[in-house]
Amino acid sequence: MHYRSDRSDEVTIFDVAKEAGVSYATVSRVINNKEHVSAEKRERVLRAMAQLGYVANVQARSLAGGRTQIIGLLVHELNNDYIGEIIKGIDNEMAESHYDIMLYTTHRRKTKESVYVTRLTRNLVDGLLLVLPRNAGAYLETLHKRRFPHVLVDHEGIRQGVSVPSIVAENWKGAYDATCYLLQLGHRRIGFITGAMEMGCAQDRLAGYRAALLKHSIPVIPELIREGNFLQPRGYSSAKELLSLAEPPTAIFASNDISAFGVMEAVRDQGLQIPRDIAIVGFDDIPQATHVHPPLTTVRQPLEEMGRRAAGLLLHYIANPAAEVECIELPTELIIRESCQAPRTPLSR
Repeated sequence: MHYRSDRSDEVTIFDVAKEAGVSYATVSRVINNKEHVSAEKRERVLRAMAQLGYVANVQARSLAGGRTQIIGLLVHELNNDYIGEIIKGIDNEMAESHYDIMLYTTHRRKTKESVYVTRLTRNLVDGLLLVLPRNAGAYLETLHKRRFPHVLVDHEGIRQGVSVPSIVAENWKGAYDATCYLLQLGHRRIGFITGAMEMGCAQDRLAGYRAALLKHSIPVIPELIREGNFLQPRGYSSAKELLSLAEPPTAIFASNDISAFGVMEAVRDQGLQIPRDIAIVGFDDIPQATHVHPPLTTVRQPLEEMGRRAAGLLLHYIANPAAEVECIELPTELIIRESCQAPRTPLSR
């Protein structure tokens, strides 16, 4: 009869080795999915682990030079389709590997972000994925110096002259194309609601909007630009401010779809119709953009592909620690639906 401890952490790797009749090194190779272990010995080790109730201690495995077979995933929230689509891509890619995912949510708190990064990189995970980080400057240099595998998603890949592994979309070009589309429809007073301006993607989208106006010899009017934060309530309040101007815009470009939904709500509350009275454009093309009324014209980011490519790149860095840093930019696409048309007459206050 084999003894099974009620507390699996009382069983050590040496107990497993003794039970299986193999060396400590063989057990270690099995736990860490290493090669050069015969099928027969591997089966004996796995059987002994089950009989003894052994559960590998992740930190001990890492400290002993093995891998945890876990990657850390840090996001700021889980309650929108933008994050959901990226996570779907990450999960699909990781399903093909032997890695599990440890998820942390910062709830948009910068201090939590740096604390969680420190915690995860202390032998809990083999690599780290950071989606739309808000406080990257607090820890990127440390990750770089330690050569700890990490990839940023939807964040520009250069900070203070140092390249950072990253997967981004063409934020500048996407905003430029969307603004040009509105100009081609005949709009000249185009309101713009930014994202959270500490984020590179928000800065790039604003720059793309400005560049398109200047390319068409249209002045950039400060009162038509409102600072947002990628959230629907701020999209709503910003749109209300724009619509209350003495000469309101005939189109509003929001820096993401979620903000655009707030804009649509504000427009309706003013008794206006979309797109007859005002055109609206978003950015991201999350699934919900096709279900609002009218369906939203937006800039598509390949969100699922961004997640998949980020996970693949991280696995590459884990397997090849000396690999060259890659900053991958994926193309955006303007998706024309029913929320835009040529302006009729200037809106009255």
